[in-house]
Amino acid sequence: MRELIEQFDVSGTAPEKSLPLNWNIAPTNPIYIIRGTSPDLATVSWGLIAPWLKTLNDAKNSQSRAINARSESIFEKPTFKDAFRMTRCLIPASGYYEWATALGKYPPKQPFYICSKDDKQLPIAGIWSSWVGPTGEIIETASIITQEAQGELEAIHSRMPVFMPKDRWEHWLDPKENNVDRLRSMMVVERPDFLVQARPVSHAVNSVAHNGKELTVETPLGEPETLF
Repeated sequence: MRELIEQFDVSGTAPEKSLPLNWNIAPTNPIYIIRGTSPDLATVSWGLIAPWLKTLNDAKNSQSRAINARSESIFEKPTFKDAFRMTRCLIPASGYYEWATALGKYPPKQPFYICSKDDKQLPIAGIWSSWVGPTGEIIETASIITQEAQGELEAIHSRMPVFMPKDRWEHWLDPKENNVDRLRSMMVVERPDFLVQARPVSHAVNSVAHNGKELTVETPLGEPETLF
């Protein structure tokens, strides 16, 4: 947690205890977010809960369908648009997994671990929200914002997270900044794929029963496949 506080200039509140290391995060698992103008470091549940859901069961079941929000439509989708205007965040991640699609040069469903080239946490753009249940329980949740993949990452998958440059953090986290056009422009970054490196990893990552740093170790691939 100390690493996050230093990298993201956290000067506000922070959790009393660090989250356990998790190398295979699943929807509803707790994750860190950076939010507010202080800013604060907080823990929330992964997968945004829409504010209109009435029961705890419906809220929990909805999260796996809202772990990601598309940058192209986030400002108009009912589940995400209010959070996009008022409660944005950064979601730090040491890396993330992506699975090759059939249209690329790699075997379909081959998992890759994608991480920063400088070993720092990736500053992923996100949104967060507070859901209030029927008995007053409050669940804070968040979603990652994604965009079309660029550069070398296109060979793996069609989507990638939106990485937020440091010089935009202050405005991105400012809840008073609610101009949709300005917010959308903040998500446009030239060649964001230059920030990361990708390596093939074991299919063990396909099961959340496996959880350890060994999941990020590179696995050799055979000769690249082609469509012809």
